[in-house]
Amino acid sequence: MTLVQTSRRVWLQHSARLGLALTSLLAWPARAQKMESGRLLSLSEMLDPITQGAPVRHQDVNITAPILADNGSLVPMTVQVQSPMTAAEHVSHVYLLSQRNPVTRMAVFQLGPWNGRAEVSTRVRLAGSQVVVALARLSSGEFRYAQMDMIVTESACVDAS
Repeated sequence: MTLVQTSRRVWLQHSARLGLALTSLLAWPARAQKMESGRLLSLSEMLDPITQGAPVRHQDVNITAPILADNGSLVPMTVQVQSPMTAAEHVSHVYLLSQRNPVTRMAVFQLGPWNGRAEVSTRVRLAGSQVVVALARLSSGEFRYAQMDMIVTESACVDAS
């Protein structure tokens, strides 16, 4: 084996390792799910990916949830949106957004005039004390939202799930 063959083989091995390392970084699950662990998002950082410049108003949405949750694994929430829920004017989606969870969009509910009223009840996981936002998309393309500060004594989502 000559020196040229040896250095070429070493160069190919290093290139393959580098390519494998870059591929694994890009395919990291947290990156694929757009996880934002470790930092608190601002209101605009939570809303802008969904609203994309559409009008947003802080009205007509009500969040009912405990201000203090002992366990972040099962926090009950109810979101009510004032809407006539007719074919011409209704709520089409309700988004529950988290300021601190690894995945910002906790839940998305699709609604329509067949629901009769725009109300959603669920339980969510919270990764510590944070602001939770309920965002409603109207059939007209506008958005309404409400936000609530929640204090969590025992955090969920510590394993980024």
